[in-house]
Amino acid sequence: MGNYVDRAGLKVDAGLAAFVEGEALNGLDVASDAFWSGFAGMVAAYMPGNRELLDIRDRMQQEIDDWHRSHGPVAADPEGYISFLKSIGYIEDEPGDFAIETDNLDPEIATICGPQLVVPVSNARYALNAANARWGSLYDALYGTDAIAQEGELAPGKAYNPKRGAEVFVRAAAFLDEAFPLLGVKHAEVTRYAVATDGGPARLVIDGPDGPAKLAEPDAFAGYAEAAGVTRILLRHHGLHAELVVDPDNAIGKTHPAGLADIVLESAMSTIQDCEDSVAAVDAADKVGVYRNWLGLMTGALEDTFEKNGKSMTRRLNPDRTYTAPDGSDVTLKGRALLLVRNVGHLMTTNAILDGEGNPIGEGLMDAAVTALCAMHDLKRKANSKTGSIYIVKPKMHGPTEVLFACNVFGEVEKFLGLPLNTIKIGIMDEERRTSANLKACIYAARERVFFINTGFLDRTGDEIHTSMEAGPVLPKEQIKAEKWIQSYEDRNVLIGIACGLSGRAQIGKGMWAKPDAMADMLNQKIGHPNAGANCAWVPSPTAATLHAIHYHQVDVFEAQKRRHNEATPGLDVLFSMPVLDPETLSKADIQRELENNAQGILGYVVRWIDAGVGCSKVPDINDVGLMEDRATCRISSQAIANWLWHGVVTQDEVVATFTRMAAIVDGQNAGDPGYERMSDDPEHSVAFQAALALALEGTSQPSGYTEPILHAKRAEKKARG
Repeated sequence: MGNYVDRAGLKVDAGLAAFVEGEALNGLDVASDAFWSGFAGMVAAYMPGNRELLDIRDRMQQEIDDWHRSHGPVAADPEGYISFLKSIGYIEDEPGDFAIETDNLDPEIATICGPQLVVPVSNARYALNAANARWGSLYDALYGTDAIAQEGELAPGKAYNPKRGAEVFVRAAAFLDEAFPLLGVKHAEVTRYAVATDGGPARLVIDGPDGPAKLAEPDAFAGYAEAAGVTRILLRHHGLHAELVVDPDNAIGKTHPAGLADIVLESAMSTIQDCEDSVAAVDAADKVGVYRNWLGLMTGALEDTFEKNGKSMTRRLNPDRTYTAPDGSDVTLKGRALLLVRNVGHLMTTNAILDGEGNPIGEGLMDAAVTALCAMHDLKRKANSKTGSIYIVKPKMHGPTEVLFACNVFGEVEKFLGLPLNTIKIGIMDEERRTSANLKACIYAARERVFFINTGFLDRTGDEIHTSMEAGPVLPKEQIKAEKWIQSYEDRNVLIGIACGLSGRAQIGKGMWAKPDAMADMLNQKIGHPNAGANCAWVPSPTAATLHAIHYHQVDVFEAQKRRHNEATPGLDVLFSMPVLDPETLSKADIQRELENNAQGILGYVVRWIDAGVGCSKVPDINDVGLMEDRATCRISSQAIANWLWHGVVTQDEVVATFTRMAAIVDGQNAGDPGYERMSDDPEHSVAFQAALALALEGTSQPSGYTEPILHAKRAEKKARG
């Protein structure tokens, strides 16, 4: 047992209590006794309902399993399957037409379209980097990635490569031509950018080879700033800003014909500071670390000192950016992304707080209370949300009843914190099949609070596999991606969101680009997200945010939403159409290759989760391609193996043997890490290896196929071993 203190009938970890009382409550008009008594009342009122929701999940899963055992895959009787799901309450009655009623939403949510970052708030440096990713250098993003070819004379090298730099100028000018075209001349031909302030309104001066040039859209010139010989010219397009940094004395500016030293793009408009999938927080000490960083972001005091290239650096939140408008008035733009916080779902409990009978409470209840409490500091400052809102992303909810439950919890938190009703907004992750099937009803349940709906296609695939476990063997992962049910799921999210009035009022989002080093591919493919009508989409890094921002200049998302407004919404028959695999269509080598690919991915992710407490990282796959991995990707791989094991496509001996071989591969991939603990030397006693193996061997019995129960237990075991 830990060191607990009594608070309003609860047993609260002493470190957590000290954080709440000595840090989170400091400076707020909320008394400690009022917080704990309100929180204890919420636990007493809502924990029984939380447990009931989880029991309903289990009951429905059992009934679905029984149906598949009797009827086979969905394709054998699609109408009967839908009728059955309605009979057990899995599919609920759809509400009539309505529009969401959420108010006090910031423009980054309602009217400005752009990239969205997701970052583990447990890592202060990453959290700060993501918050500061509101603005990013286009030159750096192009020069430092494969957005520009990295072979031959364009290879980056250790020193600055002027030929690569010249290609950056070409690509950057092409972007300017798209977003801010000139009349009669291209940006690559410009010899001077300047601002004239000779008596009247400020004018943008642009010289081309044959004389002065003008913006095709003069109103795109939004402001300027001048200091120490540097002119910063502010342009605006599709609600997003770009800054031309004119500095002929700069090392880069000297090489540009117009002295353009950089183009700084407004990039990550919003950032999810994550307490969930990308975080490994398994006890009270871990949770205090998570909460402390979130508090620091909300007070503005968070900073992190680290060494880079042999030098000590301290990172803090960026200040706002100031300019002078053409008419002489002041222009202030936020220097940071709008920060949202993702709580955990309804499943997990935490021993950081015990109820009156000594039982761990719902971790989601604790997250709701403490993250909202921390965010109250920003309600006083209004440095993050200018409208006085708190944005909580709620993941892994199954259907409208669970969405309503989360909304009611937020309402209870508002009561004991003394906040106006609906201060706390909810972001609905459309990542579980029961939510996908009832999305309109889910939005209706949260119609006064909802600020976004977002497709989490990774978790969604994991849930599809687990829900249909008894239907038959699942397809290989790459084949699943091409199935029509996934496109139907993505389309339904956008079309239902538009029909429910989210356009111009709330976010309709898309999921993560999982290859952080493949920026050329991202530039080619991820434009599909705004084209589909999504006004935000997830990216894995600040650099990716800057490059993805280009897409929101190329696509008017609100026009795309208007174009799609009258499209027919795909039906449930398509949503439930994932076929089963005929194992005879795969060779033994195909099966083994898929097994190895899944096992290697699980091991590469889990070893860092268990041994280092890293919840999200770039993990090399079996071909040494770095992929962003978190619990959602792990859920897919573990459920895929569990499914094949359940249906006899592979045997347990084959799974164990494959994991053992792949452990040696993963050990080799981590050979350069001095703190790494090898798994293959003694797999039987490696907690990380045993955790990874358990995810596959015990996958069918895990609630909804989630990885958290096993990962949390094994990480706690590892920490206990010291």
